[in-house]
Amino acid sequence: MPNPDELIVDIAALVESGRSSHMSLTVVTGGAVITGRLAPEAMWRQRVSEVLTDSSDLGEFSAVFATPVKRDGPPTHLHFHVARILQGTVGIPETGGMYRVAIEDVSAWTVGDFRYSDH
Repeated sequence: MPNPDELIVDIAALVESGRSSHMSLTVVTGGAVITGRLAPEAMWRQRVSEVLTDSSDLGEFSAVFATPVKRDGPPTHLHFHVARILQGTVGIPETGGMYRVAIEDVSAWTVGDFRYSDH
């Protein structure tokens, strides 16, 4: 979306305000469908930093994510946690992952996340 949809920017701003981290969203970006829950950027960065800190191979990168968020103006990215990329009849990864998506790259979206069932 070269001119991001005002509704999705408003949703991201509400999540960033810290008033809610329970918003589920599904977006289409670059041909991929990502579904999951939005998180404030600071919380998302903290969690990524923790995961990297626990990694023997990637621990040195944790400090990049531990730096405080410095941003003026409306949000520019969506920060998903417990999220999956939908591929056919499965979500990858099954347990959910951490994704950062530029709002301007979202071509379609809907409120809610998709869950698969064997039934």
